[in-house]
Amino acid sequence: MVQHTAAHPEVARSAVRPLRWDLVAVSAAAGLVTAAAVVGVWLDRLPGHLVFAAAPPLFASWLPHTGPGTPAAVLLALAVVARGPELADRLPWRRALLAGYSAAVAWTFALALVDGWQRGLAARLTSGHEYLHEVPGVTDIGAMLHGFTARILDFQPDSWTTHVAGHPPGALLVFVWLDRIGLAGGGWAAVTCVLVGCLAAVAVPVTLRAAGAEPVARAALPFAVLFPGAVWVGASADGLFTGVTATGVALLAVGARAAGPERVVPACLAGGALLGFGAFLSYGLVLLAAVALVVPLLLRHAWAAGLAAAGALAVVAAFALAGFWWPDGYHLVVRRYYQGIGAERWYAYWVWADLAALAVAVGPAAVAGLRRAAALARGYRPGHAGGGRSAVVPLAGAAALAVLAADLSGLSKAEVERIWLPFAVWLVSAAALLPSASRRWWLAGQAATALAVNHLLLTNW
Repeated sequence: MVQHTAAHPEVARSAVRPLRWDLVAVSAAAGLVTAAAVVGVWLDRLPGHLVFAAAPPLFASWLPHTGPGTPAAVLLALAVVARGPELADRLPWRRALLAGYSAAVAWTFALALVDGWQRGLAARLTSGHEYLHEVPGVTDIGAMLHGFTARILDFQPDSWTTHVAGHPPGALLVFVWLDRIGLAGGGWAAVTCVLVGCLAAVAVPVTLRAAGAEPVARAALPFAVLFPGAVWVGASADGLFTGVTATGVALLAVGARAAGPERVVPACLAGGALLGFGAFLSYGLVLLAAVALVVPLLLRHAWAAGLAAAGALAVVAAFALAGFWWPDGYHLVVRRYYQGIGAERWYAYWVWADLAALAVAVGPAAVAGLRRAAALARGYRPGHAGGGRSAVVPLAGAAALAVLAADLSGLSKAEVERIWLPFAVWLVSAAALLPSASRRWWLAGQAATALAVNHLLLTNW
């Protein structure tokens, strides 16, 4: 009895210590965001406008407001915080995924509707810089692909608009296809971005479960739902890119886990094809190869990697035969980047302020979870059983390395709160490492972050 009483304070201290470091990590991230805001505002007032963002480190404008989506967003947040962890643990797996996807869609639409239907969704992709501006001019898809690279550079009579020029033709193709099947206009484009983008909320847990981490996958599901980055999923094309690539990784994981070639082959080929198509949605998404490669390594399935590579190469070959060669497009888009404000935005500021923008997009729970993942990584061994928790370490770590590469490249100065969404969803998986007793508080922090951004700022996407 005396021994039990004496040991108890030590047990309590050992439980409190990780939480203390979690809070230190979150405080450091909050300090980074504050510093980026203060320094960014100061720099943008200097001659030359070194930042080109009205509310740094985010690409947005200050506009405190409420809207039609406000009550729904608040109620959904309260519901997920109160019941999300319990339902994720208790429901049968497929029902949990269905509930998670439905909640993610509702959450994303509610956040977007804080700005109203027109300003928050329907008009987002219709400006003169966006994809839909070019859709009416694409009367021949084959001719568009053959001539795509010739129109990338600026200051020509027929230069592509900013977003079309800044991406491979797959992004424009998606909206052209929507137009061809009768889903024309900004409303349908925005709805498509949300519905596809929210697939990431189930793709990440599916991947974790396939890697043998079902308890972690269930713990991750509510955090994938209340993703602060949902502010930019609804509605930006990068939200769509996120859903496509996350689904590709999930299919690869399911295929690598499956028994029998009749299941392995189609799933891995499809996963590779989606990831390959992702590289034709945004040049930077080639960096997601780091995340994709983790899956066959975790599951020790070399054939899965080969099949996925075959699927991706088939997409590359299809675009090449249609007239677009990815390396040519990439080299030209780098030149186009420095023809615009990319040349004016100060690298010495954005190289660290981008990380502050990412911290807002992933939220405090992801920051604390990544701290725990980093602590686990010190003793990480591939294949080591750790209640499935070790599966999070390489997935989140690969996403972090991809972000670091994108950041140092200098080709992602500003607007990364949307551009890095495909990486951010994998970083948020680290929130599953947080103790179950505190998950509701961390979920509340995630929801509060998204609600604050959408109600204090008018984001450009």
